[in-house]
Amino acid sequence: MAIYSFGDKVPNIHPSAFVHPEAVIIGDVSIGELSFIGPCAVLRGDSSRIEIGARTSIQDGSVIHCTSELPTIVGDECTVGHNAHLEGCTVQSGALVGSGSLVLHNAVVETGALVAAGAVVLGGTVVPGGALAVGVPAKIKEGAADPATIAYSIKTYTENARRYPLEMKRIN
Repeated sequence: MAIYSFGDKVPNIHPSAFVHPEAVIIGDVSIGELSFIGPCAVLRGDSSRIEIGARTSIQDGSVIHCTSELPTIVGDECTVGHNAHLEGCTVQSGALVGSGSLVLHNAVVETGALVAAGAVVLGGTVVPGGALAVGVPAKIKEGAADPATIAYSIKTYTENARRYPLEMKRIN
């Protein structure tokens, strides 16, 4: 797998986390226990830090970056869907960021919130707990997040973090 230091910044990956061999981890990145980093995901902690909590999935093709002033923090039991882009934001524990969405500088996705696929959460926006952010730019729909969707994703990808090291075998 492609894991790189950047200057004196070195990734810290929990031994039980699964990082796909085709993911790229650079610099000041920490990844918690039983987290899942999918193929072609890029976590680039060159400017400041990226924190990925425990039992969190960063799915295929996602890009996680930071700025020199703004770290990117993703809490425990979060899901970041395929091809999402997070930069200089906070995703609190138990939130879901849908496939193809963007969450930008100083935005906060609170616990139990859901960012819909393809949504753009502009800088400084707060998606309150239990809310759904949908559209471009994202509009907030209070109380519209589906907790079952979030729970299902947490369960599925935590299990994948356990299964992939045992079952995934390169065949060519």
